Amino acid sequence: MSETSPSTPVQIRPVTREDLASLADFIQPFVAEGRLLPRTTEELEELVYNGFVAEVDGTLVGFAALEIYSRKLAEVRSLAVAPEFQGKGVGRSLVEQCVERARKRDILEVMAITSSEMFFRSCGFDFTLPGEKKALFITTSE
Repeated sequence: MSETSPSTPVQIRPVTREDLASLADFIQPFVAEGRLLPRTTEELEELVYNGFVAEVDGTLVGFAALEIYSRKLAEVRSLAVAPEFQGKGVGRSLVEQCVERARKRDILEVMAITSSEMFFRSCGFDFTLPGEKKALFITTSE
């Protein structure tokens, strides 16, 4: 799948093992800003199977992965888009790929834990599910 802006074609494709080094470098600034949790090499390797990258001319400009917990639940993880490509539909395309992967795997629910509430709401996510299910959290560290 690809998305085209007026000047720059963006390609969305599955992650490969060859992407791991550049992926680790790509997410580092987002980790440093506190926008993403740090990921070990092993964690990134696990996300390869259900991860997607956005590229422009072979340069990584976005990433997201679907972490599957069970047949019932998966999570959109580590969504990051290079600042110069934010607001151009790249993040939405990555989220759509994750949700589509969940559909193909017959996963019933996909969640996102985020500080970008409005973005995920614009992608169709909401606080409640049918039957008024809600996720509640508690922090175990300061």
